[in-house]
Amino acid sequence: MLTIAVLRKKLHFRPSPPQVMMIGFIIIILIGAQLLSSPISFTEGTSIPFLDAIFMSASATCVTGLTVLNTGSHFSIFGQVVIILLAQIGGLGFMTLATLFALMFRKRISFRERLVLQESMNYGSTEGIVRMIRKVLLYALVIELTGAVLLSSYFMLEMPALQALYFGVYHSISFFNNAGFDLFAQFPDRAASLIHYVEDPFINIVSMLLIFFGGIGFIVISELVTFPKNKKFSLHSKVVLSVTGILTAIGAVVILALEFSNPYTLQPLSATGKFLGATFQSVTARSAGLSTIDPSLLREVTQFFLIILMFIGAGPGSTGGGIRVTTFAILIGAMIAMVRGKDDIVLFRYRIAKRQIHQAIMFTMIAFFIICAATMLLTITESGSFLSILFEATSAYCTVGMSAGLTAHLSDPGKIIIILLMFVGRLGPVTLAFALNTHSKKELYRFPEGKITIG
Repeated sequence: MLTIAVLRKKLHFRPSPPQVMMIGFIIIILIGAQLLSSPISFTEGTSIPFLDAIFMSASATCVTGLTVLNTGSHFSIFGQVVIILLAQIGGLGFMTLATLFALMFRKRISFRERLVLQESMNYGSTEGIVRMIRKVLLYALVIELTGAVLLSSYFMLEMPALQALYFGVYHSISFFNNAGFDLFAQFPDRAASLIHYVEDPFINIVSMLLIFFGGIGFIVISELVTFPKNKKFSLHSKVVLSVTGILTAIGAVVILALEFSNPYTLQPLSATGKFLGATFQSVTARSAGLSTIDPSLLREVTQFFLIILMFIGAGPGSTGGGIRVTTFAILIGAMIAMVRGKDDIVLFRYRIAKRQIHQAIMFTMIAFFIICAATMLLTITESGSFLSILFEATSAYCTVGMSAGLTAHLSDPGKIIIILLMFVGRLGPVTLAFALNTHSKKELYRFPEGKITIG
């Protein structure tokens, strides 16, 4: 029998910040699935299997973009709106939006709520977190509105004004939140995603800018806004911006070189189209999941290169996923320091703390093992090629949303695996571990140091 003390403890259970995040995401996914499984969400007026509804809801909430049903052709306007609202909630974070309502009604934000906000935003401390949330909401609103105006005005050249406005708002939200959902498949003469606009400079540039701002993180956006006044960036922003720029440039050059003579991708395009096509795939592969070129038509070496970009991902505290560009920078810095025989990793004349180095290694190894395990399971449940399965697993865990053609043909066990990958990838494996571990204790002693041979 439970003692009174134990019972009282259970009745007064207060979830930790990681547990709040995990429970919140699960509740939002289930609510979204319930709405998407209703006949009003489907164009044919019939309900879809609940597993498919959970898949679509999880993909939207985790801002991934993988779909077992096409958003533009299979879902009604109601279903499309549910999906984009889930993407907005997932991209900004449900706690961010909850804080918005609290501020609107002038409610006080408790310290516990600030801890949850700190966890959800991957912010350094609780100090100034509410002020940061205000900035996040303002920046997101301004960027999405600007994107919506630009896209809507352009779409008005090819569709009715009301539809163009709807398309502009929808895709601006989707692109900024790196969600990867689009509505273009509802046109019979067009393929899904942005393949129709592969040589269109305006759509490419606007889309890449929205993806870029969504992928660098709100801390960096805040410093970009204040840079004209302060004339300085933090180490974090310097690393995110520099690594993002380097990866984008290297990615574009590599993709251009690998696909230049591919008759199914870049070869038929003009010189401008080749440049835009290669650059767009480099930008979108690390977070957004949109495509101006069908990923299934890329050469295998290019697909593998995109897997590497997806694994690296976007910036911390952003709407993107992956191990994060800062983690990648620390790993590269560690390799260079080791080769040079140095003890410290130095970035922009700042020494990186040992704890952060250990965290970078831990995040990378956890991501690597999860993707490997999921890929092995998917090779059992699915009939696709190994590379396409690895591509899909990496895209799901890193919440990218690019697909080599496997998602639409997943078996039920395969769908469950991908759902779990998206959920763990968006929440973060470490956050999930803290949420599930309710009995962590501080160690009272340390073991003696030992030495092993390495290399």
